[in-house]
Amino acid sequence: MSQWDAEKARRLLCALGDHIRGEVMRRRATLTTEELAGVVAHTEADAIYGIDRISESAIGEWFRRSWPSAWPVELVMEGGPEGGAGALTFPDGTPPSATLLKAIIDPVDGTRGIMYDKRPAWVLAGLAPQKGVRTGLRDIGVAAMTEIPVMKQTRVDQISTVRGKGRTGIVAQRLDLDSGRCAPLALAPSRATDFRHGFAALVRFFPEGKALTAKIEEELWDELYGLGSTRAPLIFDDQYISTGGQFYELLAGRDRMLGDLRPLVLRKLGLEQSLTCHPYDVAAALILEEAGIVFEHPEGGPVDVPLDTLSPVAWIGFANPGLADQARPIVHRLIAEYLSP
Repeated sequence: MSQWDAEKARRLLCALGDHIRGEVMRRRATLTTEELAGVVAHTEADAIYGIDRISESAIGEWFRRSWPSAWPVELVMEGGPEGGAGALTFPDGTPPSATLLKAIIDPVDGTRGIMYDKRPAWVLAGLAPQKGVRTGLRDIGVAAMTEIPVMKQTRVDQISTVRGKGRTGIVAQRLDLDSGRCAPLALAPSRATDFRHGFAALVRFFPEGKALTAKIEEELWDELYGLGSTRAPLIFDDQYISTGGQFYELLAGRDRMLGDLRPLVLRKLGLEQSLTCHPYDVAAALILEEAGIVFEHPEGGPVDVPLDTLSPVAWIGFANPGLADQARPIVHRLIAEYLSP
C-alpha cells in the first residue's frame, strides 16, 4: 500500500469502528441483559453471545456499502468462517487468492464486560497486504481501535495509526456523543522508572490457570521489591477483560505492565486453549508499537502469529523500555521455571 492508500485505509477502519459502535448502541437499547448475554453459538475460539451477532451483521453491511471495490479484501474475524471456500471477501464472491488485502477484526473485544454494562468494549481492526496463509501480525500496516461505551457514558475514544509514522502519526480523538463534537485526545504511555505505586498485572480473568499465573506474578514482584516490605501495597492490579481495553490502559499511561500468559499456562496445565487471546484480539497492537510501548512475546522476541481466528497469542507489554529492562529477565526466568513444556 502506498502512503496515500494507507492513510485512506486508516480512515476507513475508523469509519468501520464508528458504524459498529453505532449499531451496537442502537440495538442494545432495545434488548435486555439476558438477550445480550445469552450464548447463541460456540466456535473453536470462544462462545458467541447475543451482542456479538449485532456487530457481525453490521460489518457485512458496511463493507458492501463502503469498502472500495478496487481494494478486494479478505475478512478474518471472530465468529466468521476460517479461510477456504467459505472465506468472507469483498466484493462478495472474490476468491481469497484474488484479494489485495487481509483485514482482521474483533467486532466487540470485551464482550463479557459490555453485555453486562460493566465496562467499555472495543472494536479492533488491522489491515495487511494479502500474503495468503503467510499473512501475519507483523504484516499489519494500518490499525484502529474504537471504544464502545457503557450506557451511562457520553464520551468515547478512537485511536488509529499507520506503520512507520511513530508517535506523531497516531491519531487519537474523543467524541462527545451528545453534541457530536470530536476533539484531539492526548495519550502518553507512562514514563515511570519503576513499578512502585502503579498498576501492573498478568491476565487471570478466568478460573483456569489463575493460581499458577498469580504465583508467577507474586514472585515477580517479590524479587523486584519484596512482598510485605511496606505497609501500603506497592503494585495495583486491574483485570480489564478486554485486550483492547488493556492496550488502551497502556496507551493512556494508566498501566505500566500488562501481560497475557494464558497459552503458556494452559499448555502447562494440559487445559483447552480456547480461553486464550487470539490474533483478532491483538489486531491493534501496531498502535502500541508506534507509541513506543514495548510489545513482545513473554519468552522474548516479537509477537508474530498468522491472521486467523484460532492461534493462541501470548504477549506482554511494558509502558517504556526502562520498565521492560527491569522486569524482563525475571519474567523469562519464571516462565522457564514454571511453564516450560
